[in-house]
Amino acid sequence: MLAKRIIPCLDVKDGEVVKGVNFLNLRSEGDPIELAKKYSKQGADELVFLDITATLESRNNVVDLVRKVAKNVFIPFTVGGGVRSVKDISELLSAGADKVSINSSALKNPKLLNDASNRFGSQCIVLAVDVKRTEGSWNVYSHGGSKSININAIDWIKEAEDRGVGEILLTSMDADGTQAGVDLEITKLISDMVSIPVIASGGIGKLDHFKDAFIIGEADAVLAASVFHRDIFPVQTVKKYLLKNGIQAR
Repeated sequence: MLAKRIIPCLDVKDGEVVKGVNFLNLRSEGDPIELAKKYSKQGADELVFLDITATLESRNNVVDLVRKVAKNVFIPFTVGGGVRSVKDISELLSAGADKVSINSSALKNPKLLNDASNRFGSQCIVLAVDVKRTEGSWNVYSHGGSKSININAIDWIKEAEDRGVGEILLTSMDADGTQAGVDLEITKLISDMVSIPVIASGGIGKLDHFKDAFIIGEADAVLAASVFHRDIFPVQTVKKYLLKNGIQAR
C-alpha cells in the first residue's frame, strides 16, 4: 500500500478561513497563513486552499495569498476557486502554488483540462468535483455547490482523466461539514474506476473516518477542515492512529 496523505483544507472568503455544513452557514475559523503554518508544523502532507467567493475581484487577493503561503509554508499546496483559463493557472503556479484545482470552468469548457495538462503537466492539474446523491446516482454541482449540472459524476470524472488531469478532489456535498463520515460508496466507485489519485473530502469527524476512507473507500488522500481548524485532533494524532491500524501515512 502506498503511503497515504493527510490534507487540511482552507476555504478562504474575504481573507479569512471559513467552514460550514453542506456548503452553507459559514463561520470564521481564522487566518489562512497562520493556519497553514500550524498544519505544516503538525506534519500535514499537503494543503488545499479554495477561494470560495471565486469572483474576479478576489483573483488578485488569491495570488497575493499564494505568494505569502509559498514564503511561509514548505509543503506542497493546491489552490482553486475561480480558475477560468490557462492564464489563471500560470499566475497561480508562478506565484508558488504546486497544483491548481479546477471545477466549474472545466464543466463549462472541458477542453481547458486538455490545455492545462498539456502545458503544465498532469501532476499540476486537479479536478475538483462536488457531488450529491440523487436517486442512487451522483450528480455534479458547480459554482461552489450552488448549481446542479445534469452530469453523472462517474462519467465526468472518467472523461476528465482521459483529458489529462492528474488527481481528483472528490467532495460529497451530502457529507460536507457533518462530521458523520466520508461517503464511502462514491469514494470507492471512483477510486476503483480511475488510475489517478483520489482525495476524499467531506464528512470527517472521527479518527475512524480517516481509516474507513483509506481502507473501504480506497482513497489515496483524505482532506479535512473542521476537525483540524477546531483542534479536535492534530495531524500527528491522525497519523499515529493510522499507523496503529496498519496504514502508512507519509
